Amino acid sequence: MKMDIQILKEEELYLRFIIKDVTSSYINTLRRMMNTEVPIMAIDEVNFIVNDSALYDEMIAHRLALTPLKTDLQSYELKEKCTCKGVGCAKCQLVFSLKVKGPNTVYASDLKSQDPKVIPVHARMPITKLSDNQVLEIEATAKLGIGKEHIKFSPGLIYYQAYPEIKLKGEIPNPEKYKDICPTHVFEVENNKLVIKNLLNCDMCMACVEANPDDSIEVRPSKTDFILTIEAYGQLSARQIFEEAIHIFDEKLDSFNKKIKEGEESKISKITERIKIKKKAQPI
Repeated sequence: MKMDIQILKEEELYLRFIIKDVTSSYINTLRRMMNTEVPIMAIDEVNFIVNDSALYDEMIAHRLALTPLKTDLQSYELKEKCTCKGVGCAKCQLVFSLKVKGPNTVYASDLKSQDPKVIPVHARMPITKLSDNQVLEIEATAKLGIGKEHIKFSPGLIYYQAYPEIKLKGEIPNPEKYKDICPTHVFEVENNKLVIKNLLNCDMCMACVEANPDDSIEVRPSKTDFILTIEAYGQLSARQIFEEAIHIFDEKLDSFNKKIKEGEESKISKITERIKIKKKAQPI
């Protein structure tokens, strides 16, 4: 399958682009890959040494787990793929420490990482508040995980919409009416004619179609072109999320193809074996 990709807007944590000549099944699979298969570093276990705060251990652990951490995919492996076989080592997990005494607000930046490349994305994200002489001291272990396992391993908000197709048939009377009725300002009036000015603003609300009695305005979603948007939480850049998802998708397709071939070879082998047995069983 050949895709035509046109980038509409790209920033560190935001990517919006058009993908052409694909199916809705493909684009939705790609979206799900980004949401559930791209590895992300997150705190998975918390050991509380001292907690004098007003919050229960579980509440603080929950907040720490949902604190986005910068992720280095080159230095760390998923535990199930690591050479330690899931026991836990420097290649698949990372330890954070935190010790704060009140009166103070505990922020994500108070987490001290063993690896300077893996730190909280938002330094000023508050964890809890401590009153006079209250202490919070913990040790936390982070690991790589995928969104399929837990939402804390989700890399961002990823969504798509069908590319809008709008046709204006002939002269459209009272063009100002349709310009004003569109909530997303798709249309403009030029030389007393209705023209499409901001096609990508169209969310297919059908307000213009419903207000048009002679069906001279046609709006429909494309079946082959889509607009995909990635809003990254900060663990990875938006482009990294997309590229990693494509890489994982390719690996899964290769694995699937290999299993099909192995299954076919096994089937042929079994048929061959049956033929040999039958030949041996035939009387001379």
